[in-house]
Amino acid sequence: MKVLVIGPGGREHAIVRALLADPFVSEVHAAPGNAGIAQVVPVHSINANDPAAVTELARSLGSDLVVVGPEAPLAAGVADALIEAGIPVFGPTKAAAQLEASKAFAKQIMAAAGVPTAMAKVASTADEAAEALDAFGAPYVVKDDGLAAGKGVVVTSDRDAALEHAQACFDAGGTVVIEEYLDGPEVSLFVLSDGSTVVPLAPAQDFKRIFDNDEGPNTGGMGAYSPLEWVPAGLVDEVIERVAQPTIDEMARRGTPFTGVLYCGLALTSRGLRVIEFNARFGDPETQAVLARLKTPLGGVLLAAAKGELATIDNLHWASETAVAVVLASANYPDTPRTGDPIRGLEEAEALDGVHVLHAGTALNGDGAVVSSGGRVLAVVGLGADLAEARDKAYDGVSRLALEGGQYRTDIAARAARGEIVVSAGSEA
Repeated sequence: MKVLVIGPGGREHAIVRALLADPFVSEVHAAPGNAGIAQVVPVHSINANDPAAVTELARSLGSDLVVVGPEAPLAAGVADALIEAGIPVFGPTKAAAQLEASKAFAKQIMAAAGVPTAMAKVASTADEAAEALDAFGAPYVVKDDGLAAGKGVVVTSDRDAALEHAQACFDAGGTVVIEEYLDGPEVSLFVLSDGSTVVPLAPAQDFKRIFDNDEGPNTGGMGAYSPLEWVPAGLVDEVIERVAQPTIDEMARRGTPFTGVLYCGLALTSRGLRVIEFNARFGDPETQAVLARLKTPLGGVLLAAAKGELATIDNLHWASETAVAVVLASANYPDTPRTGDPIRGLEEAEALDGVHVLHAGTALNGDGAVVSSGGRVLAVVGLGADLAEARDKAYDGVSRLALEGGQYRTDIAARAARGEIVVSAGSEA
């Protein structure tokens, strides 16, 4: 089958790489792609947020399946246009993508479905924000209600800083969701859905802050690893039973069935499982780690989801190895990333056993050299027999790369490798 992957980032490179390993996939195209994706499949320079342009490209290529990577095309209705044209698409409609596009909407769905999550208040004025902050107390959690590429959340013990973030959202014409703070380690779980049946992937953990020890501002994600040896037995089953299936059922009940991947951002708190947020697409960089271990051919699974046939697929198979993904970001990220810097050492890193490099913010300059073109530039993925070996391989790969001003965290999966992550018993509530 022929597959078209929409998006420019590391998540899309990981998807393309997995599709190329699927013996049933005869052809893969990407739009717009990046310098790394362009090395392995044809890329097409279109506006990925334009439903008509994506549909026309899919039609002209004879695509049997379109996989939409980022959130913006989903919120723009790309999936709707493809469905209308009769082209199978892995990704939710604009109405269903509201689960990510509006945090307030997601809270409504969770309330209706009885999904455990943080208590929250929606605020649209400074007075309402101040009242909500005081009601929940520190640490303060303030989320931009709309799409913010993973950077719209501020968690702080400084009330003034929390109010400042809320005001910035109001000034931009938005609203905010203010929540109670959730303690405990975080887990990312991707759940595939065809609108009724759900199939979980392997859990992962990502690292949002720019600096080691979870310091500095939030980013789109600086690294991830999978699987998680420390999660309680039965966690995935609990997430399906208490979170994913009720959410998918509620969306179907409302006449907006959710097809694609429901990203469940979870906190394993002292009071039990809680949902931090939903996303309507594969998370980045968790996808880079999770798909590195998937043995089941990806194309057939995604097509089954797009066609409402997930109930017919066999159980997913996973490699026994552990995967660690470390992100190399550009200078000044996440503020105003510097771009156009040459990247050296790519071939050397790729040549390492058990290592592969996935491009995110890369492009080719006039001389045909790979240069940085965004905030998060690359993800280096190491596969090892255990977490320590996977970390060693990933960081060996990172050490071969040279990007002026480049930044990366040195502690991705370090606490887990040392056995330091503890989950509270937590009563089910």
